[in-house]
Amino acid sequence: SAAPVIGSSYTYCVVRPEGRRVSGELIDPQRPVPDIAATAADGGSVKLSSLKGQWLLVVTGSATCDAQCEQELYLQRQLREGLGREKDRLDRVWLILDGQPMPERLRVAMQGATVLQVPEAQLAQWLQPAPGHALADHMYLVDPMGNWMMRFPPRMDAEGASRAKRDIERVLRASSSWDEAGR
Repeated sequence: SAAPVIGSSYTYCVVRPEGRRVSGELIDPQRPVPDIAATAADGGSVKLSSLKGQWLLVVTGSATCDAQCEQELYLQRQLREGLGREKDRLDRVWLILDGQPMPERLRVAMQGATVLQVPEAQLAQWLQPAPGHALADHMYLVDPMGNWMMRFPPRMDAEGASRAKRDIERVLRASSSWDEAGR
């Protein structure tokens, strides 16, 4: 009869079970999306706040899009596609910070994503990188109410994307009672 007590004491004191690990950093307090004017790929003006109503996985960067940028955009697409039937609850967003148009070489890869040009100084009032990093080093998760609520580690690789996917799946599962696919 003492075996369960001894086993649990041993596990707690020696093995030290750890809680769940999360990849993303929760933002507290959450920051609501500002009413920043952005420019769409077709040249039209769009308010950033118009993106409310859907979970958003946001990548920021320059239109020149180096290899690291392309890797982030690839992982962003893979994270969304990896959600299976839940993927329609998450939109991909690329916010271009230098005012240049999206390069032709990325048009096919960015099909189905929202691509907007936003002044970096204005965007930096909403999204913020971890200390010592640039705005473009992270992916950001925004809830359907327009609140920035999670920042993923900088320069994510495939293993980091796998952990980020688990975080996104948990958030989507937790919000399934009040959130629906589409705007």
